[in-house]
Amino acid sequence: MPLLASKLILKCLERENVEFVFGYPGGALLPLYEAFRTSPIKHILVRNEQTAPHYASGYARESGRVGVCLATSGPGATNLVTGIATAYLDSIPIVAITGQVDRALIGTDAFQEADITGATAPFTKHSYLVQNAADIPRIIREAFHIASTGRPGPVLIDIPRDVQLENVKTGLTYDKIDIMGYKPNLNGHSGQIKRAIKKIKEATKPVIYAGGGVVLGNAQTELLAFAEKNNIPVITSLMGIGGFPEDHPLYCGIVGSHGYKYSNVVMNGADLIINIGARMSNRATSQLTKFEKDTDFVHIDIDPAEIGKNMETNIPIVGDAKTVLSELVQKDTVGDHAGWLAEIETIRSENPLVYDADPPCSDLINPKILFKDMSEMTSDNATVVGDVGLNQIWSALYYRIIKNRRYYTSGGLGTMGYSIPAACGAAFATLDKPKEIFIVCGDGSFQMSMGELGVIAEHQLNVNIILITNTKLGMVRQLQFDNYGKGHYSGTDINFDIDFMKLAEAYGIKSFKVDKNADFNKVLPEVIKHQGPTLIQCQVHPDFIRI
Repeated sequence: MPLLASKLILKCLERENVEFVFGYPGGALLPLYEAFRTSPIKHILVRNEQTAPHYASGYARESGRVGVCLATSGPGATNLVTGIATAYLDSIPIVAITGQVDRALIGTDAFQEADITGATAPFTKHSYLVQNAADIPRIIREAFHIASTGRPGPVLIDIPRDVQLENVKTGLTYDKIDIMGYKPNLNGHSGQIKRAIKKIKEATKPVIYAGGGVVLGNAQTELLAFAEKNNIPVITSLMGIGGFPEDHPLYCGIVGSHGYKYSNVVMNGADLIINIGARMSNRATSQLTKFEKDTDFVHIDIDPAEIGKNMETNIPIVGDAKTVLSELVQKDTVGDHAGWLAEIETIRSENPLVYDADPPCSDLINPKILFKDMSEMTSDNATVVGDVGLNQIWSALYYRIIKNRRYYTSGGLGTMGYSIPAACGAAFATLDKPKEIFIVCGDGSFQMSMGELGVIAEHQLNVNIILITNTKLGMVRQLQFDNYGKGHYSGTDINFDIDFMKLAEAYGIKSFKVDKNADFNKVLPEVIKHQGPTLIQCQVHPDFIRI
């Protein structure tokens, strides 16, 4: 008996073990939404398609599986663009499915038509325009394979409405995957690994620079073993947070324009950088003054396009972080780094973390102390999702990621409005075993996706919003101050004072407002015990722009 293609799509998603699809319906998806009525896959109605890829991203990062989002043609599809680009820059495996106008209408500027495969070509790993319903099993199988293997990333599948209405033979399956030109290499080249071993043994001041590839490749255990065996200090990128325990003696912080000062000094003093899964973007390297001239550079990355792209590389190793590190752990690479580690301790003492605040900023919440205290009060497996802005940097620098904690943020694209939907995706991934999930955002980023409070309330998600309010767009304000001086602010005032307590009440979310660190510390245990969503509004002085 023939099967509608719309039902076949969902059957194929079931074969990929998809639990949730985060989407928004529309005319070009009517057949697919009709099929959802009888599917075991749960459809989560987001409140704006712009947030759907962030839900899928948070779900993917928390579950280790591919996240799926869905939108109709035209504006629905184009609303996914920023979220897809966000996932691409951060290497997050998602599959975005879009509806499209009927095949005969493509290219006619039909109602709600948009060339979404063309629009997203620069920031998807691959995209498909389905022309024949019989290709659906192959395309969906390939899409999930491409998204989740090699360097992970987003794949888009655009499906015309009339294709969804085609009848196809039952029993259509596709198990074999053989994609011409797509063969990710996991094992590093033996010759390059030998060269790296020689360089590691010769180095007197080596540093491991761990990026998002360590976290995405689940290589934390191997990195720890390699660092401990060789007594080599570890510095992370923003996306590499969680790749190495922050309470370990060898941990040397986060590098870059928004990193620790001492971390940049250590990185600049190294004679060998072992880069594992980091892109060496400008945000990470802007404080590195003599890097290429005086430092040898080993770069391990599963994506060959990243090696040597931003920094000249002496020894490139194309391979999976976990696989290459496992091999390096077995080799004799141990050197004497006692003098280097002693020098690093001196650098730490000369560049301490500064928590204090000058008046009048000290009269309200000190966000540095807030996140320091929060890291001492939350569980060892908490997930913190940082938005973009000063809130992101404060949480990244002062909330310690230890044990099984996780930290997610939009590191590559810097997309405001990321935290609420991404944290919701993480919450859906842990419905069977609820955990402490914290959303960190400012009053600017909060308002970009506060419509998703409807999803939080509808599903009573166990998420806790830490809302840092200062009625300013803090990071842009900081940049204006750094570039033009005090008083040269433009477009960064949020001039309408929202009553966030009433807003939370309207959604049935338990809420608190604090303007002292001591009050935050009293409220947080109650928030952690509460079953269901909460919000803590934390008032910070507008001129507190120090990181």
